[in-house]
Amino acid sequence: MKAVVERLVQEHSLTKQDLISLLSCCDSATFSYLRQEATRIARQRFGFGIFLRGLIEVSSYCRNDCFYCGLRRSNRSAERYRLSDEQILRCCEDGYRAGLRTFVLQGGEDGAFTDARLERLIGSIKHLYADAAITLSLGERSVESLARLRRAGADRYLLRHEAADATLYAALHPSDMSYSNRLQTIEQLKELGFQTGVGMMVGVPHQSVESLAEDLLYISRVQPQMIGIGPFIPHRQTPFAQSQAGDVRLTLMVMAIARLLAPKALIPATTALATLSNEGVRQGVLSGANVVMPNISPLEVRGKYDIYEGKSQAYNQNIESVKRLGAELESIGYHIDLSRGDF
Repeated sequence: MKAVVERLVQEHSLTKQDLISLLSCCDSATFSYLRQEATRIARQRFGFGIFLRGLIEVSSYCRNDCFYCGLRRSNRSAERYRLSDEQILRCCEDGYRAGLRTFVLQGGEDGAFTDARLERLIGSIKHLYADAAITLSLGERSVESLARLRRAGADRYLLRHEAADATLYAALHPSDMSYSNRLQTIEQLKELGFQTGVGMMVGVPHQSVESLAEDLLYISRVQPQMIGIGPFIPHRQTPFAQSQAGDVRLTLMVMAIARLLAPKALIPATTALATLSNEGVRQGVLSGANVVMPNISPLEVRGKYDIYEGKSQAYNQNIESVKRLGAELESIGYHIDLSRGDF
């Protein structure tokens, strides 16, 4: 398998069969070598700095009914909330004071966040913090909507593809959600000039090694600017409540392969990874990740953004938590990079 990893390092691509073989490999030497090379490539491109993204979870309302998500509209026990513009701007103020220069506005597909409202909000953030980047993660929207948000000043958009395998996509979503529309929206984001992010969960029900290989081939073709990969974690109020969580080791392997397929991408050590492992941030960075996303949402709503069970609250908006993260990174030879970290 070392020869397969070497080919991946040199060519930044593999065949589907090679990806399947690599993902199926349980050999510890191959696992270590793969992560070592992913880390080396990330350092070569970005140095030892880890970019921070201030995550603001703006709404727990969602029109969709995805089978894996605690925010699904069928979850009648979910505590719903919706931040006001004033609350969002206060989060940005706190984050900016802590040194953050990217704000990620993430939420369910909530009709209250109209184009006109988002245009005003984006304009306000840009006026107050002209040197900061704005990332949106608000689900699928029409191309007209996305064009308006781009013109308003949004820089980046995260829209996980969830599954490059159409059969798996259908197994994770209700029939009113479209696999082709999801992929088309990602293409539209790229055409509009957004720095575009995709991604998927590792270990979600019905996923096979073959479908994971398809995800990685999709990443290789699209060459997104951002790639979000984390382990699946079940939620008690979903059809997948009794399913097992994704495997941390396999997640780290997939992250490392993604780094080698897309050397220039921004890849976070996700909150889901930190939820399943106290070493999640460090191990993610040592698998090629170069982004961490501290949660700067208001404390009173943070537990309500309940997409899966037991979400880690390791890093929040106060300056002490940012210092703690800095110390954790320094323990493995890295440091916080407070620049925007553009592609």
